[in-house]
Amino acid sequence: MSLSVSVIPVTAFQQNCSILKCEETGKVAVVDPGGDLDRILQAVEQSGGELEKILITHAHMDHVGATADLAEQKSLPIEGPQKADQFWIDQLPMQAQMLGLAEAKVFTPNRWLEDGDTVTVGNQTLQVIHCPGHTPGHVVFYHPETKFAVVGDVLFAGSIGRTDFPMSDHQQLLDSIKNKLWALDDDITFLPGHGPTSTFGHEKQTNPFVSATYK
Repeated sequence: MSLSVSVIPVTAFQQNCSILKCEETGKVAVVDPGGDLDRILQAVEQSGGELEKILITHAHMDHVGATADLAEQKSLPIEGPQKADQFWIDQLPMQAQMLGLAEAKVFTPNRWLEDGDTVTVGNQTLQVIHCPGHTPGHVVFYHPETKFAVVGDVLFAGSIGRTDFPMSDHQQLLDSIKNKLWALDDDITFLPGHGPTSTFGHEKQTNPFVSATYK
């Protein structure tokens, strides 16, 4: 397979940090390093790959808590999220304190992402899909070749992202799922920010929060 994926649940929130590895080049990207940095680095070492960059779906604490430390330790560029999540990045120290998690440093992405952009991991290219609602700057990473998507907290197996946070918007989240994700193929497997993988087709048919938008 051209792109391999390892998942490391991190923090008390069991957030699905993922290691994306280009099998052709051995280059690796860490997606959403929310915490437990030692465990993430151990997973990267076990992958046998070479760290290349950090990719961010959105800037909630459980997804980005270790981003600044990882970028600093390994001299890695940070790509994502979309710039509307600057608000959440600025609030990281406060988020950490409120959630009782380890101290988190503010960071500045080397590259903000927009809908229609692409990111690379080695020779692999992933499409960037802006899916606001859970947060205003939330993005999804989609690899067409393997029909695999990292969707963060937009969509889950049997559920959808919370919209009771500042700058969240429930209708906007439903529109993102219906207009952006449902426009893709049914047989795409997605990794959510928490919990097990599923496929878009299965969620279209069975997810009680969004199946009605499909029908």
